[in-house]
Amino acid sequence: MPNIASVLKDEISRLARKEIKAETAHLHKTVATHRAEIAALKRRLAALERQLKGMTRRVAKSEPAAAAGETNLRFRAKGFATNRQRLGLSAAQMGKLLGVSALSIYNWESGKAAPRKSHLPAIAALRGVGKKEVAEKLAV
Repeated sequence: MPNIASVLKDEISRLARKEIKAETAHLHKTVATHRAEIAALKRRLAALERQLKGMTRRVAKSEPAAAAGETNLRFRAKGFATNRQRLGLSAAQMGKLLGVSALSIYNWESGKAAPRKSHLPAIAALRGVGKKEVAEKLAV
C-alpha cells in the first residue's frame, strides 16, 4: 500500500501543474501571436528595403544623365584663347562680355586659374557667335 504522504504529494504536484498550465495558456497564445506579427513585420521590412534599393539604383542612374546635361560644359584654356582670337577681341573686351576682369581672362588662358561653373554657360554661348554679333553685344 502506497504511503499517503507520497500520494498527497503527487496529487498536489499534478494540481499545481494543471493550474500553471491554465494560467500560462493565455501567455503562450499571446507569444505565438507576437511572433507571427514580428515575422510579418520582418518580411515587410525586407520587401521595403528591396524596393528602396531598386529606387536608389534608378535614381542613381538618372542623376548622372540629368547632371551631365547641366555640367557637360568643359573649359580648355587653349580653346578659350583661340576663340577670343577668332573673334578679334582683347582680354578687356572678352571680360566685359563675360562680366569678369581682363586679368581673369589672362589667367584663364594661361591655365593659372579656371572659370567658375557659373561662367561656363556664358563662355559656351560665345563659341557659336560671330564677330558681328559680338560687336553688337559690346556696343550695347
